[in-house]
Amino acid sequence: MGLFKRKDSKNSMQTEKDENEIIVNSARTSNTSLRSPGYKGSGPPASIPELPIARPPDPALDPAAYLRSIHAVRERSNIVLEKAKKNQLNHFDVDMSKFEATASYIVSIIKRDYAPDYENIPPHGRWQHFDVGGRPRINQLLQSWPSRIDAQERTRRLIDLFVVSVLLDAGAGNKWSYRSKESGKVFSRSEGLAVASLEMFKSGLFSSDPTEPCQVDGAGLKKVTAEVLAKGMQHSEKNPLAGIEGRSGLLVRLSEALNNQDFFGVDARPGNMLDYLLGHPSTLASSVPIVPITTLWSVLMDGFSPIWPPSRTQIDGVSIGDAWKCSNLPKSPPGQQWESIVPFHKLTQWLCYSIMVPMSKLMLIHFAGSDLLTGLPEYRNGGLLIDLGLLTLKPEDMKRGIDAYKENAQIKGQPSVEVAPLFCVDDDVIVEWRAATVGFLDDLLEEVNSQLGLQAAEDQLSLAQMLEAGTWKGGREIAEVSRPNTKEPPIMIRSDGTVF
Repeated sequence: MGLFKRKDSKNSMQTEKDENEIIVNSARTSNTSLRSPGYKGSGPPASIPELPIARPPDPALDPAAYLRSIHAVRERSNIVLEKAKKNQLNHFDVDMSKFEATASYIVSIIKRDYAPDYENIPPHGRWQHFDVGGRPRINQLLQSWPSRIDAQERTRRLIDLFVVSVLLDAGAGNKWSYRSKESGKVFSRSEGLAVASLEMFKSGLFSSDPTEPCQVDGAGLKKVTAEVLAKGMQHSEKNPLAGIEGRSGLLVRLSEALNNQDFFGVDARPGNMLDYLLGHPSTLASSVPIVPITTLWSVLMDGFSPIWPPSRTQIDGVSIGDAWKCSNLPKSPPGQQWESIVPFHKLTQWLCYSIMVPMSKLMLIHFAGSDLLTGLPEYRNGGLLIDLGLLTLKPEDMKRGIDAYKENAQIKGQPSVEVAPLFCVDDDVIVEWRAATVGFLDDLLEEVNSQLGLQAAEDQLSLAQMLEAGTWKGGREIAEVSRPNTKEPPIMIRSDGTVF
């Protein structure tokens, strides 16, 4: 698309070529089609044509593009999963006799909170975090805006909020909490970060327009220094938020990324991606818009690629983002660089899951092929597998991690109770753990649906629903039982504020 402003949204619906021809003529296609709703909550239209979604680029021809695709996350992680099932991992022992019990624990959490109305389980996303404590903060926010603000602009604003909030949601540490300025209640972890980002958003901290505080734009983000963010997050020596510099750096780089006018418009707002998606040739004309997940993925990967630190994994000078070398990936002679890398793109997937919700609720957008998204390789989902005994860190790695923890504990302000192994995010232990987590979450979904007795395809939980109601919540709860003082995961990661 060319330049557009907010008022151009109707024109953006016009396309120059036949949409069906563009998609069908894709050189590489997959079994995932536009008929596959994948993402519950988007309300599938009455009739969805059988049209294929493009396959990822050929890694032999364009390895960087392949590793940046959503397809590569599951494909590369499945290589590690197959080794895990044979107990052939380099850093973990795998006890497959614990697999069924792990699924049973997840089922018990889901039944406790949702039985028998499993269809009411919301998909995993940031929306629920804003509503912590039973207060519907997003609905209240929507109600606070005048009726002249139409559904499209309301959706833009929520995308603005959710993008910033997700990028700030990279783990809070066990010492930080946030006292709501509106209610006086104290929240911690992801929910605390959500409430803090919401209140900063409402105050106009991310907006350059004093008449429209509830928006995020490039000029507004340039004002958010580490000091400004620290104040907004109530960060202090006594209330430390991990990775404050990394988070503020992300927002600064986001301000630059928003200069891409094709995706984010002349006013440089994340929410303007809505106009791009609605006007994209792959969005089919129907009773409701149908957006292939690969189109949304391209916006997030290409549009936000400048925000990731330059030190991340690169192929041919192209930054891949959240992707890391893994010793468990086989290398074919003579061995190409890409073959040793497994991508996760956790924050990009978390963005996908999160911004799909307001677009579905407010604009009735259907996201086709969203089953390409994977489980999130983060410490709650991954910690669940360790705390329930499916994965056990091998002794030599445990010793190395404990030594690193003890060394880290000597630093002022660092935790020194409930000793747990500590590794950097690029350590082979962490990469293998995350890849195994992605793979096992797929298998657990099948077992969970079986144990719940949900046999019909239309009744089965989606992966996003299991993440929300089972593994993410279950991982947090078992961590609180296993390590009640810190409530930290069984393996700790040195956070730079941009991954976890």
